[in-house]
Amino acid sequence: MACSIVQFCSFQDLQSARDFLFPQLREENPGALKRDPSKSLNWEDDNWGAWDETESQEPEEEGNTSKTQKNSWLQECVLSLSPTSDLMVIAREQKAAFLVPKWKHSEKGKEEMQFAVGWSGSLSVEEGEYVTSALCIPLASQKRSSTGRPDWTCIVVGFTSGYVRFYTESGVLLLAQLLNEDKVLQLKCRTYEIPRHPGVTEQNEELSILYPAAIVTIDGFSLFQSLRACRNQVAKAAASGNENIQPPPLAYKKWGLQDIATIIDHASIGIMTLSPFDQMKTASNIGGFNAAIKNSPPAMSQYITVGSSPFTGFFYALEGSTQPLLSHVALAVASKLTSALFSAASGWLGWKSKHEEETVQKQKPKMEPATPLAVRFGLPDSRRHGESISLSPCNTLAAVTDDFGRVILLDVARGIAVRMWKGYRDAQIGWIQIVEDLHERVPEKGEFSPFGNTQGPSRVAQFLVIYAPRRGILEVWNTQQGPRVGAFNVGKHCRLLYPGYKIMGLNNVTSQSWQPQTYQICLVDPVSASVKTVNVPFHLALSDKKSERAKDLHLVKKLAALLKTKSHSLDSFETEIKEVILDIKYPATKKQALESILSSERISFSCLRNITQTLMDSLKNQELESVDEGLLQFCASKLKLLQLYESVSHLNSLDFHSDTPFSDDDLAVLLRLDDKELLKLRVLLEKYKQENTKTTVWFSEDTDGVLPVQTFLEYLDYEKDMLSIKKISEEEYVALGSFFFWKCLHGESSTEDMCQTLESAGLSPQQLLSLLLSVWLSKEKDILDKPQSVCCLHTMLSLLSKMKVAMEETWDSQSVSPWWQQMRTACIQSENNGAALLSAHVGHSVAAQMSSSATDKKFSQTVLGADAEALTDSWEALSLDTEYWKLLLRQLEDCLILQTLLHSKANPPAAKVSSPQTEPLPRLSVKKLLEGGKGGVADSVAKWIFKQDLSPELLKCVNKERDVDNPDEPREGIARSLLEVSEVEIDLGAVPDLLRLAYEQFPCSLELDVLHAHCCWEYVVQWNKDPEEARFLVRSIEHLKHILNAHVQNGIALMMWNTFLVKRFSAATYLMDKVGKSPKDRLCRRDVGMSDTAMTSFLGSCLDLLQTSLEADISRDEMQVPVLDTEDAWLSVEGPVSIVELALEQKPIHYPLVEHHSILCSILYASMRFSLKSVKPLGLFDSKGKNAFFKDLTSIQLLPSEEMDPNFISVRQQFLLKVVSAAVQAQHSISKDKGPSEEAASSHWKDLNWPDLAVDLAHHLQVSEDVIRRHYVGELYNYGADLLGEEAILQVHDKEVLASQLLVLTGQRLAHALFHTHTKEGMELLARLPPTLCTWLKAMNPQDLQNTDVPIAATAKLVHKVMELLPEKHGQYSLALHLIEAVEAMATL
Repeated sequence: MACSIVQFCSFQDLQSARDFLFPQLREENPGALKRDPSKSLNWEDDNWGAWDETESQEPEEEGNTSKTQKNSWLQECVLSLSPTSDLMVIAREQKAAFLVPKWKHSEKGKEEMQFAVGWSGSLSVEEGEYVTSALCIPLASQKRSSTGRPDWTCIVVGFTSGYVRFYTESGVLLLAQLLNEDKVLQLKCRTYEIPRHPGVTEQNEELSILYPAAIVTIDGFSLFQSLRACRNQVAKAAASGNENIQPPPLAYKKWGLQDIATIIDHASIGIMTLSPFDQMKTASNIGGFNAAIKNSPPAMSQYITVGSSPFTGFFYALEGSTQPLLSHVALAVASKLTSALFSAASGWLGWKSKHEEETVQKQKPKMEPATPLAVRFGLPDSRRHGESISLSPCNTLAAVTDDFGRVILLDVARGIAVRMWKGYRDAQIGWIQIVEDLHERVPEKGEFSPFGNTQGPSRVAQFLVIYAPRRGILEVWNTQQGPRVGAFNVGKHCRLLYPGYKIMGLNNVTSQSWQPQTYQICLVDPVSASVKTVNVPFHLALSDKKSERAKDLHLVKKLAALLKTKSHSLDSFETEIKEVILDIKYPATKKQALESILSSERISFSCLRNITQTLMDSLKNQELESVDEGLLQFCASKLKLLQLYESVSHLNSLDFHSDTPFSDDDLAVLLRLDDKELLKLRVLLEKYKQENTKTTVWFSEDTDGVLPVQTFLEYLDYEKDMLSIKKISEEEYVALGSFFFWKCLHGESSTEDMCQTLESAGLSPQQLLSLLLSVWLSKEKDILDKPQSVCCLHTMLSLLSKMKVAMEETWDSQSVSPWWQQMRTACIQSENNGAALLSAHVGHSVAAQMSSSATDKKFSQTVLGADAEALTDSWEALSLDTEYWKLLLRQLEDCLILQTLLHSKANPPAAKVSSPQTEPLPRLSVKKLLEGGKGGVADSVAKWIFKQDLSPELLKCVNKERDVDNPDEPREGIARSLLEVSEVEIDLGAVPDLLRLAYEQFPCSLELDVLHAHCCWEYVVQWNKDPEEARFLVRSIEHLKHILNAHVQNGIALMMWNTFLVKRFSAATYLMDKVGKSPKDRLCRRDVGMSDTAMTSFLGSCLDLLQTSLEADISRDEMQVPVLDTEDAWLSVEGPVSIVELALEQKPIHYPLVEHHSILCSILYASMRFSLKSVKPLGLFDSKGKNAFFKDLTSIQLLPSEEMDPNFISVRQQFLLKVVSAAVQAQHSISKDKGPSEEAASSHWKDLNWPDLAVDLAHHLQVSEDVIRRHYVGELYNYGADLLGEEAILQVHDKEVLASQLLVLTGQRLAHALFHTHTKEGMELLARLPPTLCTWLKAMNPQDLQNTDVPIAATAKLVHKVMELLPEKHGQYSLALHLIEAVEAMATL
């Protein structure tokens, strides 16, 4: 084992965090989207989506400043990670982001931890203050049931203003205190650790805060209690809405550091006690011979600072006494040093909203004076300036970096430098402490050592980790004397994080029971967006001379290199490997070496066997006490596996061929089938084979039955004289089974010898049966091509069933045999239905054969031969297993037919095929059908129908053709109708026959109403996935209309409306009401989620759905609720409730409410269909009508009354007149530039009779229907459709008003003919007309006519029609007479 760097977490979107903290980088990024500057401060609105992979590689050119800045931005941030990895803080200037881990699935399918933003925003309170330091301190839980994870994590942040603020994970400010007027330089924390030795002083928890000339320490216990109290008060205040709760006081000590020029960083060593010898030596040096010595040495707090003048300074503060200092610390100005100064802070901020804080008068809180503390000694180096200091976990060593690119190792107790590393400019440092694993020890020979046995104390090793960003390398060093033990290339823009503490709030009791997972050191890489840690084995701390493990590792590396080289001589290669593995001392390492040898693909089988045998012999020759039992068993098990591999390979290599001929009669006898049943089985399998090969591409596999020895050893395990198969994948399981049985199934290997070999090796019959079935069921294509393999399977299954532990001797025919149940379970779960059906027939045959033989043995002594034979037949018939076999055969046959249908394909026309229709259908199995519920079969067929896009008429025709007893229509007529449907739709091929066969096999599950219901639901589900595919919804409504039972039809329609349509329908309504016209494509996509053309079709489909619901509600009273039956073979089906069952559970609709929605839908559809303007659909209804919309269609709502405001009726009438005009225009508009799009629109108009619909709407909207009919007649004549106008006149009641309207239209036609043609004859005629008529004609405006090219004969006919409609006493009757004369005169011109 060597050092390794392991990624344990990644970032969900680190680039967004960078854009938030560095807006200038976001603006410079040309690939980034432009964002609204007004929203730039709201980071939570940014997109925290997928990873941006544009920065996954390091920049190639060092001179590229912009790329370097984009990658090195993390160096400019304040970064802190909780030691439990449950929170990370990234801060810069005034902003900060709190990241929390979340478990998510990676691209490889495995779960991994990713840091995602939990909170972000600005932390600064006072103007101009910036974040200088941050800590994430996990706090222990006080609950007894705690599992060792922290209760919560507190974020401590220091600012340039001198404030220290404490936050929760969600960014809530707990408390804030101004401890000094200078800026905060550094925050450090120390948590409780159990002393390793009895003489080590127990250290208290504390938080230390460094200022340019002072150190403030806060006791950990009081801080822990205060933070818990503050958090509880914040929660109570948030619940009650009161924000004026004052936080509790916080005790601290404040030391003023003297006699030092500048301070950059510090380390709080903790409480230290001098040894009696050092105490007397110091007192004698200072006080002389007569110096007074106290009995107990005093306890002192030690602090080390780095900076300049001196380079490192050592400070000692006396603890727990107000007496004058002892002589050995007299240099520290004893008169000024008092005991610890505990004070309550007077300057509290926080606990108020930001707005309230701004209103408070800005005034500096009162500062507590610092107790002076002079430097006792230091390392005086005037040119060297310290940059950082990192204390080792056991408080004995400290590493210091300086501006000369050096890393200096300090002995904390003696105050001297013990080691120096050069060439590490801008280095970042940390520590790793490793505890020895006692189980890895090996007894040392020749000398006694307390660490030479597994019962001694654990040793602890410390390693120094140095990250050199200039070189992009991370190094791991043995401290004080040792060499470098690891080095990794990690990039030049990382950050090394070393918290140096664990969980706060533990004591000597709780810390023993808690074992939280903490990372001592972490490396944050912004380029790869990952967080990594370093793993260092303990043995790397041992010297090479005494470490047998180091030697073994060297041999392992040598072995690995040897296995990679190409060997010329196999004998020398084998000998060299033997020498290496025998030289290894540690059993665990020797086992690791043997595993690597056995897994190497370069070593032959004979070489593997010889090496393993040599190692086994060497272990047997050693003394029993010194032999590792685990290694001995491992070698023995591998040897047995190698022997089994050799035996199976030998059997497979023998030239074995069975000379026994195989015929259909033999197959019938073997499977116990008559000729008719065998023929049916052959036909089913042939159809299945034909359709199955169409959909699947098969590749020839030359490696069937061949398995490398290395793979074989990976699959099997040998323990306690039992051979077991490891947990391997399905493909690997099939490969192992093929190695054992593939040659046997082909008749190329001896079945008896193979079974005997495998049984003697220790494989149980159950495992062999599982392997055999996995091969048989997975090699379906080869099996269907070779019918003789059925005979081989029969032989193999018979031999396995006769093994000792296969069938229980106490098994009774009235109970289920676990052996056969295992085989049936495999067939039920298999998706290869052809192979499963064959294996089920073979299993049924073998089971019947064994049952008969058992019966013969049991009764042969007491019953005569003929009676015994009769008893045998009755025994087989009563066997419970036999009944299960018959049921399984029926289920597999049904599943095979259904799978054949789903694999069949109709040849599609050259039309648009959507992507969902190209997706392959999942394969079926009996298990899937049993778990799919009562609607599972119909649901699978519906998915196939959607994929083939078959019409509902085709399903109906095929079902009729199946019904031979149909007296209404002869079979030839049905075939003719089916042919017509198929010619229009697609080339069906074998689809009708397969569909008919499925109908016969599933008469209940594929009942026509059930199938239409599932098809309807499948189409609407697919439409909901892609609303642009409007034809899916249209086809869904078609299937809905084909449902005959009104109860089912009503339920399906109601479910479709509530699940998929009502939300989009309401969105379309509000959108059209907002814009006051048919909305444009962009608005439709934004609000409704589809284009404008798709929305038009959607509204038409909604209208069809509502009309179908109304018709179903009328006819449901005349029908009975259908009874949903299930086929006998599928009575045990379980699973979700079918669509039809859900439909029957729906309540009946409230007819007036559905009719109310239908009126609104008609209005919306007309507005979109004809692109009407100035239409607000909801404006046509009063408040009652509006409130009733979009409510549950089964509820009773308050609908509008018959008495309506005339203003509403007027607006409704104007709308309906617009619809009629637009409909007539769309049908009869004559344009020379008429294109295919308008022809398509005209054909679409024919689907709906808009004038009749307008009249129907007029009835429901309380508008006069006669007004709509008269307007329709007028529009028809206006467009020159006189023949249709004459037919429409018959429906008008008030013909007198209609005649007056048509008289005006006649005048417009004559005025155009006389005044706009300017012919000589026309002028002469105009002169002969009566003056009254001339004046009237001149008042007409022919521009209102839509069609002016109407023959004069048609106009004459119209005038005569007007004369018929006008009574003689009418005021315009005389004018009509003059018009007749004028028209007749014009006709003679």
